[in-house]
Order: sequence, then structure tokens, then C-alpha cells
Amino acid sequence: MIRDSRRSFVLAYVLALGIAALALSACGTTKKDASIQRDACPSVASCLVCPVCPIVEPVKPDAPPLTLARYADLPGWNADDLAAAWDAFLRSCRTLRFRDSWVAACGKAAEIASPTSDAIRAYFESSFTPYRVTNPDGTTEGRVTGYYEPLLSGSRERRVPYLYPLYAPPDDLLIIDLASVAPDTKHLRLRGRIEGRRVVPYYSRAEIDGGKAPVVGKEIVWVDDPIEAFFLQIQGSGRVRLPSGETLRIGYADQNGHPYASIGRYLVEQGELTVDEASMQGIQAWARAHPARVADLLNQNPSYVFFRELPPNATDQAGGGVAEYVGPIGALGVPLTAERSIAVDRRFVPLGAPVYLATTRPNSDEPLERLMIAQDTGGAIRGPVRADFFWGTGREAGRLAGRMRQTGSMWVLLPNGYPVPDQNAPNR
Repeated sequence: MIRDSRRSFVLAYVLALGIAALALSACGTTKKDASIQRDACPSVASCLVCPVCPIVEPVKPDAPPLTLARYADLPGWNADDLAAAWDAFLRSCRTLRFRDSWVAACGKAAEIASPTSDAIRAYFESSFTPYRVTNPDGTTEGRVTGYYEPLLSGSRERRVPYLYPLYAPPDDLLIIDLASVAPDTKHLRLRGRIEGRRVVPYYSRAEIDGGKAPVVGKEIVWVDDPIEAFFLQIQGSGRVRLPSGETLRIGYADQNGHPYASIGRYLVEQGELTVDEASMQGIQAWARAHPARVADLLNQNPSYVFFRELPPNATDQAGGGVAEYVGPIGALGVPLTAERSIAVDRRFVPLGAPVYLATTRPNSDEPLERLMIAQDTGGAIRGPVRADFFWGTGREAGRLAGRMRQTGSMWVLLPNGYPVPDQNAPNR
């Protein structure tokens, strides 16, 4: 469940057109599914209110993000238990099977009666072409982090100790869609609100928690820990256990459009934690030791996520029968699978595609090489070789996710004939 020169370009474009007078202090940016960047006005970095910015052309990469590869290039490909990723892939096909480039591949997948690891390997090798994911500078390694589905304690009513609300989107939150006039922004969303005759940035985290936003009546549930609520926003989805024993599923609904700022980095800069201590667990420990400073810490991140309640008895039919709903809903619109779903930057890796990931387990040198399925995105997941590994639900998944800051390589598997620009025929 359920975290830029392009964003700088978006802000410049918006201001130049006069579509939205987004007067951002220090020219801010957004987190989940993006908005506006902190350095959008490079020539006026010290401005208090950003004037009309000059249009900044996006930097063109020196190397293509996808380059042809061979299955022999994938470390551990023949050793991976591909059957463990099969249901996750079939869930992708539920969405992709109507798209021209995926019709044949998804149709053939549905015909596999006995999806053993060997049968699945033969299927991919005959129906998909592997591409190495490459950074603009030509390097092929990037950062791999982890995320999970938190489990919190809460109540439908505000009462001690359940004092911290999770909100649904407020009615005055605007979505500004520029895709029809600026196609390059089709994967980005701007957020704002109307003030008189102007569209201005939506309220920051401090302003929302301070009572400025019209969120009264939008409470879905109240939880007992502000730090847990904060990390639920970072993850984007989770579960909340009520006193009755009922468990609610909470999913990402929207975001206030402000930039995501790392509170871990802030604590390091303030000398409160070392870089090695600035994991999720380290931040939580610091917060427990400094309860009076928690609000100020959280306000260092102006981004704020709003939620929706998911159906409690959702089911999934990816494997041909009806199975219990196995995970939070990702950006592709299907449930995530623990240790087989990843979040990617959809500008470079198509959502739904199989991705072979070669990295190491959290805080170790032990190889972690397996087929993953790109089924989610996140505001902090930016760049070609960049992935967020979904570990599952609960405390152990959170422990692994919080410690995962590894280096890794990625190969995306695309159906034969998929329209990848400027590529030659594969040499298998």
C-alpha cells in the first residue's frame, strides 16, 4: 500500500499559462503522484512568493531508459521460483489484457493449466523480451527501498487514546488536470483550492492539523499514535483494528499537493540522529523519546495524504477462483502481493509489467534476486532504476521495509513487439 526537473517544468508551464496562480513559498513540490517542485524557479531561489517563472525545458537523457538484454543477463533467473509471482502477474493481466500490446501475452498466460516454475519460465522466455533499465547517465544501478501495509489501533469515535484522525479528501481540494493542453503532464496531478478568483496551493500539514482546512466531518477513523498515522500516510495504505476486533482497510485517496520532505533527513541535519539511525524504526524511537517535539517534527513534511475506506470483504479472482483479498490496492488498481509487487516510476517502467530485480536483503549483502510485478507508484519513486519493494502487512514487514535502503538493478520484461523506441532486434 499505501513514497525533478520535470516537476519544475510543470510549475513553469502552469504559471506561464496563468492557469493556476500557485504562489508557493520557496516554490514548493508534491509527494504522492506529484505536483510542484521546490526549485521550480531556479533564478529566484530566495523568493518568498514565486513570480511567473521562465519555461524550463526538461533535460533529455543521454542514455535510453530501456536497452535490449538477454535472459542469460538476469542473475538468478533460472533459480527463482517464478510460481510465487504468477498470481501477481495474472492480476496485472486483468487490467492489461484489453491493451493491444498485451492481448496476446495475457491470452497465452490464461491458457497455462499447470503454472509450474519451469512452465512459467518457458512462457516468459517465448513471449517476452527483457530490457535492462538504465539511468540517464548510462549507469544501471539505483536505489531500492521497501514499504509495507501498517496495522494500527483505532476507533470510529474520538475518545482517549484515539485522538488522531485519518481524513477523507476535503470538499475544497481541487484537482488541476493539464493533460489536454500539456500532454507531458499526463502522469502528474496538481492540487489547489480557490481563494477569491485565484487558485492557490492547498493547505500544508501544519495548516490542516491547525484547523484551517475544512476536514471536520471527514474523519474515517481515529488512531492512538501520531507517528503511526504519519507513517501510514507515507505507506499510502494500511489496516486499523477497532476495539470490537473489526479491522478496517484504509487506502490512499488523494494528497494535498505539497512537497514530500523527509523527516529522517531533517533529524540528521539537526544532529538528532546519524544517517544509519534514520530508518523508520530510528525515527519512531526518537519520537517516543521526545513526545513534546513530535508535532514540530511531522510538520517538517508539508505533504498530507487523505484516505478512503476499502470494502472489508474484498475478493480477488486472479488465479481463476475466488480468493481472499490479499493486499492493499496499488496504483494499477489490483491488490499487491507481499514480496512480489514493487512500486516504480511509470514514466520509465510500464505499470503491470514483470520486472526482474537484483538487489540484496535489508541491511545485508545477501542476494535478493527475483521476478517482481510493477503494480504501484509513489511520489518518492523517481527515476528509471528506482524501486520500492512491498514486504506485506504487519510488524515484521514493517521491520524489513524500514531497514531496506539497498542498491539494485532492474530488467523489465515486455511482450514481444511492445513499442519500445529505438531498439534493435534482441539477441537471445
